[in-house]
Amino acid sequence: MRSLDCANVIRTARARLKKDLASGRAQIEDVLAQPPLFAKTAKVSELLLAVPGFGPVRAARWLARCQIPYTKTVASLSKRQREMLIALLRTDKSGSSSLHILEHPASTPSA
Repeated sequence: MRSLDCANVIRTARARLKKDLASGRAQIEDVLAQPPLFAKTAKVSELLLAVPGFGPVRAARWLARCQIPYTKTVASLSKRQREMLIALLRTDKSGSSSLHILEHPASTPSA
């Protein structure tokens, strides 16, 4: 029963986090940068879908742009994937259309 209780606590905390993301009380960038223990096993796509303005198509596009599989968990993100997604989210919030910082080094033209 102990495992079941632990799982219920995690599910409840994750549901609260999603509500906080939806209401704006929590920022997705902060959750991704320093994920709480209960959020580490959450899928990145599920957290994105909790953010207003993100639907399945937009979430899938952003994850693909950052080379993150749709089923990837927060804890299993590589440093590059995490930083790229956070930068993309911050750039989107600032309203800037310049995403040159997100390009893969191999795709940037050499001068």
